[in-house]
Amino acid sequence: MRLTSSTRLLEGKKNNMKFGFDIDDTLIDLRAHAFALYNKKLGKNVGLEVFHALQRVEIHEPFGLTDAEGAAMWNSSLEEIYFTDCPSFERALETLQDLAQQGHDIYYITSRPKQYCEQTQAWMKAQGFPITEGHFFCGMQDTEKVAIIKELALDVYVDDKPAVLETLQDVNTKVILKNQSYNKHVELLRLNHWQDFLGLVNN
Repeated sequence: MRLTSSTRLLEGKKNNMKFGFDIDDTLIDLRAHAFALYNKKLGKNVGLEVFHALQRVEIHEPFGLTDAEGAAMWNSSLEEIYFTDCPSFERALETLQDLAQQGHDIYYITSRPKQYCEQTQAWMKAQGFPITEGHFFCGMQDTEKVAIIKELALDVYVDDKPAVLETLQDVNTKVILKNQSYNKHVELLRLNHWQDFLGLVNN
């Protein structure tokens, strides 16, 4: 079994931990991927510095779209956004693979629409993310994630959306915020780079 120096950091913890992860903009860089697709579709060249300055989850404003137009474009582009070549964040995939190799339980909790759940699970598996039967939860509202997190009694949960994390204030789970431009105001343990993840878990 490959055991990296980072995974050894967990040897002082209990032998089997339960880790939960959101997918979009937590494990994979979905909004940046969609932003590039919007540039291509709309014949624009809006720079990434504009993307990184956005103060909301939605990405349509820099393209001159109204909220209604932005929602329509997002919904009509979902399959292309979800199932093409969206990259994972650096070290995210390797971190989860290392945790699984150590025998820890990996759970995915995503609020992607129900009609995309099966395809999402298959896509994640194809990228190399460790998927265990029964450990993939999909299709709920953001505010409904807390019930799943409590039921699973997760040791650690990672998400990017303030709307989700604000519902987790009374859980025993260690909650970690994946840093994004739209969540700077949230005061929680913050993950800026995935190579720092296990250090945060041990704090």
